[in-house]
Amino acid sequence: MRTIGNIIWLIFGGIVMAAVWAFIGAICYVTVVGIPLGRQAFKMASLTLTPFGRNIVYGGGAPSVVANVFWVIIAGIPMATLYVTLGILLCATLVGIPWGVQCFKLAKLSLLPFGSMVV
Repeated sequence: MRTIGNIIWLIFGGIVMAAVWAFIGAICYVTVVGIPLGRQAFKMASLTLTPFGRNIVYGGGAPSVVANVFWVIIAGIPMATLYVTLGILLCATLVGIPWGVQCFKLAKLSLLPFGSMVV
């Protein structure tokens, strides 16, 4: 199911979403200050490509909390809102529930990317 879910995810928008995250990451890497934000954007891009079968482990300390506060203000709220909206729309149908659950996973990571690892 994991492979089939990832293939369907890629066909219906996963590649486009990952490309957008990679573009955001590349823009962040232009400045020295934006490199930590770029790393998190590339983390989102890798998870967006194949979300099925991958988990997120949250951790980190005080530096991660401070960085997450800035991230939420800059990019977290708009991205999480988009993922939650898409997740609700997908969960409205029985067929879309697995993809909606993946959108909720991506929404949580887009809010708090610092200190988390994708395994």
